[in-house]
Amino acid sequence: MSGGLIAAIAGLAIADSFNPVTIVAITLILLTVRTRPLASAITFVLGAMSTVAVLGAAIFLGADAAAGTVGDGLIWLRRIVFLIAAAALFTAGIRRFKDRPRKGVNLPSWFGVGTAFPLGVLMTGADLPNAFPYFIAIERLIDADTGLAAGLLVLAGYSIVYCIPCLILLALGMAHGGKVRDRLQSVYDRFSTGTLRRSIPAALALLLLAAGVLAIALWP
Repeated sequence: MSGGLIAAIAGLAIADSFNPVTIVAITLILLTVRTRPLASAITFVLGAMSTVAVLGAAIFLGADAAAGTVGDGLIWLRRIVFLIAAAALFTAGIRRFKDRPRKGVNLPSWFGVGTAFPLGVLMTGADLPNAFPYFIAIERLIDADTGLAAGLLVLAGYSIVYCIPCLILLALGMAHGGKVRDRLQSVYDRFSTGTLRRSIPAALALLLLAAGVLAIALWP
């Protein structure tokens, strides 16, 4: 594997790591979980990390079979991911044309140390179709004819990088306690209460971005 390929995949992993789903989950754990929050958060992160690593390994190992059966199977998979992202951006753009109340997000009532791991798996798995840097990284590994051991090692590293912001947030929350939780609470309140006012510039920007992502998805 070349240094350029490793650097490119590391950059994709860093971009993918700023994932709102996992970061919001860790924020809610710090704000609302009073019994063993550290163990719950670490278990959740392990669930997220395992999902990224295992699904990536499955796609990487099955890529040759998929390509042989479907023809450029991974390219079509990436196109589907981009189409989903374009649809999500288009929907968000349309919604910005009118006022709408903000809705808070909460952890399920059954959340705890014993259920944190499967929740991490479920939330990360549900969000991965929007994580197109992830699929681009796998495609680059395959295009470079990366060996099995090296490919799996890179994917394991990708899963660790994917969770680094969550781990940093968790470390800050546990180290500085109330100060960090107060800041997180103010940010959470800002984005979960009140009314999100319509914004035509934001709506047009989202629609333009959706058109760009769609163009990438349809590119030959």
